[in-house]
Amino acid sequence: MGADTPPGLSHSLPTSATYSVTPRTRAPSVDSQYSNEYEFGQPPLHDHFDIYGQPHVLSPPYDANPHYQPYPSTPYEVDIKTERQMYVNDVPTRKDSSISTFSTYHPPPPTSSMTPFPEDAWVHEGIFENTDVFGAEEGLDFDYGYEAPLASQSVRIEVEDCDRPLLDHFIDNVLRLIFPILEVNQHGSARSEVVLPALESNKCYLHCCLSIAAIHLKSTQGIQSEQIDSDIMRHRYATVAELCEALNRDTEHQQILEATLAMIFFQCSVGRPDDSLPDIPWHQHFEAGSSLVKKLQLPHVMEHVDNAHPRPPFNMTLTSWIDILGATMLGRSPHFAHTYREKNMNQSTSGLCELMGCEDKVMYMISEIACLDALKVTSQLDDISLCHHITSLGEHLDTTEPLQNELDHAVSTTGAIRPRQLSKNMTAMFRVAARIYLCALVPGASRYADSMLNLVSRLAGILEYIPSGPEGFDRSLVWPLLIGGSMSTPGSPFRYLFAERIARLGEHAESGSFGRMVSLLQEVWHQADTANHAEERQNVHWRDVMQQRGWDYLLI
Repeated sequence: MGADTPPGLSHSLPTSATYSVTPRTRAPSVDSQYSNEYEFGQPPLHDHFDIYGQPHVLSPPYDANPHYQPYPSTPYEVDIKTERQMYVNDVPTRKDSSISTFSTYHPPPPTSSMTPFPEDAWVHEGIFENTDVFGAEEGLDFDYGYEAPLASQSVRIEVEDCDRPLLDHFIDNVLRLIFPILEVNQHGSARSEVVLPALESNKCYLHCCLSIAAIHLKSTQGIQSEQIDSDIMRHRYATVAELCEALNRDTEHQQILEATLAMIFFQCSVGRPDDSLPDIPWHQHFEAGSSLVKKLQLPHVMEHVDNAHPRPPFNMTLTSWIDILGATMLGRSPHFAHTYREKNMNQSTSGLCELMGCEDKVMYMISEIACLDALKVTSQLDDISLCHHITSLGEHLDTTEPLQNELDHAVSTTGAIRPRQLSKNMTAMFRVAARIYLCALVPGASRYADSMLNLVSRLAGILEYIPSGPEGFDRSLVWPLLIGGSMSTPGSPFRYLFAERIARLGEHAESGSFGRMVSLLQEVWHQADTANHAEERQNVHWRDVMQQRGWDYLLI
C-alpha cells in the first residue's frame, strides 16, 4: 500500500459474537514502543454491513410521548450539620451547632377525590417499585469502596452555615447530571453508593462538590458577583489544600483518589467555555491520580476482574474512561494502555458500558488508536508503517461489530428508557467515531474523501436513535460528536442534525463539556470552511485549534 493510498476502512464488518481469534501476543505498552509484531486480528469473514440498507432512520417518538418526562427518583434523606461561631474582639466565645434534614420525600397532596391508600402503599408502589422509568435489566455491580447503605440509613454531612445553600444546590441540581448512564443502569446507585457516602466522609470531596455547585449556580443562573467567584475559589483552594496535606501524609489514598477524580470529572458537567477563574489543568490532576491508582494497585485488581467475577472497582473504571478519552485530548498514549490491552486479549469487562454507555471492547480499541496517534504526533513511524498499523487496527475494529443491525429506539412505547438498547446505540456511536479517528490518521486524509463523508453521515444516522433534549443523552456523547463533527463538511447531514440537537437542549447546550465541544467545533468549522472557500482544502485539527485558543479542555 502506498503512503498516499488510504486503507479502505469506511465499512464496518460484522463477525460472530463468539469470535475468538484475538491477539495473543503481548505487545509492550505503547507508552514506550509500538510493536510492529502486534497482530490485531485476521481478515474479516463476513459480508459488509450497511446501515443505510435499512429503512430511513427516524427520530424516536419520545418528544411527543407524554410519558417521556422527568421521573421521581427514590427518595433519600441527608442530615446536614451547620455551625455558627461568635467572636468578641477576634476571640471565639460561643459555638452553636444544629442539624437539619434535606429530604426528597414528599407525601402526596391531600384531595377530596384521592382514593385512600393503605399505609405506606403509595411510597412502595409509586416510587420504590417504579419500573416505568428505566427498564428492569440486570447489570454488573461495582466495588464502590463503601459498605452498601441500608434503606433506612440517613447521611449526615457536616457543613458550615454559609455553605448550606451550595450543598443543597449540589444535591438537588448537580448530582443528577454527573452519572446519567449509571443512573439508567442502576437507578439511585450513583447517589446512594458513590456521592453521598463520599460527601459524608471525605472533606476534600465535599469541598470539590461545593465548588462545582457554585460553578453550576453561576453558569445556569447568570450570577455575576464577587461572592459567587469567592465561593468557587474558596472551595477550589480548600480542595487542593486538603489534597496536598493528604498526599504529604501519604495516607487515605482511596479518599484522595476519589476526590481527585471528582475534581476532574465533575467539571465536565458544569461551567461555560468562557470561564476565566484560575484552575489547575485536568491532566495535572490526572497525573497525581494515576500515581494513586498505582499505589492502590487498581490496574492489578482490574486485570483480575473477569466475567466470572464482574465486580470492577468503581474508581478504576472511572479512571479508565478519563484515561482513554483524555489521552486523545493530549495526543498521548493512555497511562494504563497495557492494562486495557490485557483486558482486550482476555475479553473481560471493565464496567465501562455500565458506567458510561460504551462497550469495553470498543473503548479498548480507542485506547490502541490513541497509542498510534501518539506515535504519529511524535513522528516515530514513517507513512508506510503508519498505514500498516491503521489497517491492522481497522480490521480489529471490525471484530467489534455485531452480526446484525442492533440499532433500535431506546425509548419504549410507555416512555421508559431501555438501558441495554441505549448502550447498544451509544456503542455504535463510539465505534463509528473510533473509525473516523483512525481514518483521520492516514497521511493526507481529507474530510472531503468519500469514505470520510460516508462515515460522518453514518454517525449522524446513529445519532437519531439517541434520546435528545434536556432529559436525553447527547451530553454523554461529547467525544464521538467532537470526532465526527471535526471531520464534517458544510452541508453535511451531521451539521444539520447537530444544530437540531443543540436547539432541543436549549440553554443546557451551553454548559459543561458539551458547551465547550460546541465552541470548539464552531471554531474548527470556521477555519476549515474558510480554507475551503479559498480553495485550500487543508485539514484543521481540533487539537491544534484548542492549542491556538489556549483551551485545555477534557471533552468527555
